[in-house]
Amino acid sequence: MTLVRLNIKGISYSQTQSGAYALVLSEVDGTRTLPIVIGAFEAQSIAIALEKEIKPPRPLTHDLFKSFADRFHIIIKQVIIHKLVDGVFYSSLICERDGIEEIIDTRTSDAIALATRFLAPIFTYENILDKAGVYLKLKEEDEIDDENIVLGDLIAETVEETSYSTETLKELHKQMNEAVANEDYELAAKIRDEINKRNIQE
Repeated sequence: MTLVRLNIKGISYSQTQSGAYALVLSEVDGTRTLPIVIGAFEAQSIAIALEKEIKPPRPLTHDLFKSFADRFHIIIKQVIIHKLVDGVFYSSLICERDGIEEIIDTRTSDAIALATRFLAPIFTYENILDKAGVYLKLKEEDEIDDENIVLGDLIAETVEETSYSTETLKELHKQMNEAVANEDYELAAKIRDEINKRNIQE
């Protein structure tokens, strides 16, 4: 069976399950997407791994796995979403240590969270894309896809809207660092978005 490489396109609120999120994977050389329903914790873990500016002061579960693997010279070479049964995706981690390759069964959400940390490629089989893939409407490259969300929007409803118009950039950086230290990643992402908005305006 032919393997198809996928990229993470984004994370959006699930329209079918309350409190869940849809991880959207896109075909690298095509227009199909693969939406996978995942939990809020896994969605946050993936979003944090994709963020470059926000570093948790203590390791999340998937960060701990990465540190453990690094310490014992285990690498994740790739992730394969290999089966779809009754709407549930099954995945495998292809790992290697001392030249010996092992295949480990895993939930797809955990597999993707780890792939983002190991910079490992994600694959699925053509027949799974044929069964569950959704064709993506082609858009202009610079157009923003409103269905995708970043960490700042991940639990946006629980974060109070705050005006940062009176804060200086220095104060915003300080507040962002404090929010990260307090493990308030949603607030940190909001402040980071305000910093980025000002940098663009300048």
